[in-house]
Amino acid sequence: MRQTLDTVWQRRGTSWIWDEEARNQVCKAREVWSLRQFLRAVSHWPEDLPSNDNSTLVVAGLEGCLDLLTPEDAELWLSDVIKDAILSFQSHYEGEVALIFWLPSGQGRIKVNPATEAVTWRCAAPHGQETLDFGRVLWGEALDYPQEVLLREGAKPAGLFHLRIT
Repeated sequence: MRQTLDTVWQRRGTSWIWDEEARNQVCKAREVWSLRQFLRAVSHWPEDLPSNDNSTLVVAGLEGCLDLLTPEDAELWLSDVIKDAILSFQSHYEGEVALIFWLPSGQGRIKVNPATEAVTWRCAAPHGQETLDFGRVLWGEALDYPQEVLLREGAKPAGLFHLRIT
């Protein structure tokens, strides 16, 4: 998995960020959309985005929704609803803006297998021993695996970034 120290993740592509400093670099708390707002906007995307000089939309609530579903239902929902919404966003803005999912507990829940670059999501109780095949579901057909977002050399990853999913 490649690492990125640049700030392209703040202006383009789709990211899953769990570091508060990273989130604060692109938006103020009042600019964050709920997942409900995001899903309602599908096919009715606004002309202006709320953050980062009109170049970024930050969405919160994905992990809470995943926690309420069984692993099987969560994987289907990610594939059928969330991925479709991401693709709609990418298509509407022609890849010229950033979509960021704020996952406060993501650092402890997203795991990357260095050998295969598979990305999994650790489910919450009562399914805490199970994982979702997060990467396969969301960007499985993409040509490149996501990059780890680093805020500075030697820092722990602040999230994952994918320029374009298919």
